[in-house]
Amino acid sequence: MRINTAFPRYTGFAPAMPVWCLTPNEGRCIHRFFDTSPISPSGRYAAVFRLPNEHHHVGAGVAGHVVLIDLENGTESVVAETFGWEPQMGPNLNWGVDDHSLVFNDVDVSTWTPQLVHLDPLRGTEKRTTGAVYHVSPDGRYAAAANSVTMRRTQCGYGVWIPDDLVRRNVGARDDDGLFITDLQTGERTLLLSLAKAVKCIPELDENTLDNWEIYGFHSKWSPQGDRLIFTVRRRLVSHQTPLNDMAHLRFDVLTLRPDGTDIHNAVPADQWEKGGHHINWFPDGTKLSMNLSINRDGMRLCQVGYDGSDLQPMFDDVVGSGHPSLHPNGRHIVTDSYAQESVAFGDGTVPLRWIDRETGREEALLRIGARTEPCEDGALRVDPHPAWDRTWRYLVFNGVAGDNTRRVFLADMKPLLNR
Repeated sequence: MRINTAFPRYTGFAPAMPVWCLTPNEGRCIHRFFDTSPISPSGRYAAVFRLPNEHHHVGAGVAGHVVLIDLENGTESVVAETFGWEPQMGPNLNWGVDDHSLVFNDVDVSTWTPQLVHLDPLRGTEKRTTGAVYHVSPDGRYAAAANSVTMRRTQCGYGVWIPDDLVRRNVGARDDDGLFITDLQTGERTLLLSLAKAVKCIPELDENTLDNWEIYGFHSKWSPQGDRLIFTVRRRLVSHQTPLNDMAHLRFDVLTLRPDGTDIHNAVPADQWEKGGHHINWFPDGTKLSMNLSINRDGMRLCQVGYDGSDLQPMFDDVVGSGHPSLHPNGRHIVTDSYAQESVAFGDGTVPLRWIDRETGREEALLRIGARTEPCEDGALRVDPHPAWDRTWRYLVFNGVAGDNTRRVFLADMKPLLNR
């Protein structure tokens, strides 16, 4: 990777490795999430999202911009506008098979219909299909997504925004909603796992009382090998009558399955998640999952579990879990961030990038970066760093605020730490 000198170094609080700001100009930029890198397959480009407003919710029908950054030349350009975004994940930008394949969400505001956009950002050509993307398979062929509209019934920030009165309620376990897969070559979209089938893997639910529940799909994540998916199911009792973007009374189940819809397991059932947990992710080998979980109800810990729900256990007894953890394929290192309110944060709106050695249990705060802008209307407008490895497992990309009250995207060269 060649990083142009036009990108300024971030030196605040003396980072332990070289760090560059990739969005030094207009600001208001984020990359997607901790399980996808904005760096293109060749390593030359980065794709980020620029919010139209980072302090207040603008509502449905306001466009943001997809920005392509040339890391070699030091330039940036707006390659698309999109109405299909929310403030945490933007339009769920994913790279496909190569640098000519960028996948993201949009909304046709004349009909309020979600659309999946498959853009060649270098030539400017695109294909559109009905549906959505959350996570693209590692071979760039398939896009997985839950219902991008109803996600906001449980939490704002992760799907697409349409007028509130058009966001349906899923009463009962619907057979027309669930985990969808789109073939990016053909545009064909299929319902891989319906909610009606998914609930059969949730032991708490009685098929005779399903209409007592609102049930929604949320996260979908391909394993690094592309041979399994995570699909999270969220539910609450209909009697609670909660509004949009309300996580109160929710029950969470984390399912895994093969891409043909078989071999379904409830890896983390609700009776575990209710102890306090967040941010499930795949191990690099695709056989286990990592997450934060208060497994003994005595504080958040970094935990692991088999894709089939076996061997749920803490990785350490005395290392606090936080933020968005992921493991390096060397098997030794964990990187994560934190929320501004978590115990490992600094108490002033800045948070650490944490580097944890699995062999020794030693932890370092590699850098310190801001995690909110002011004013901040609500939690959905927080600035999560979402540290994400690139495809070479050398570079780490994250979001942050560097003292100028706007969110920006940063890139760190982790080679000095990996070579210790």
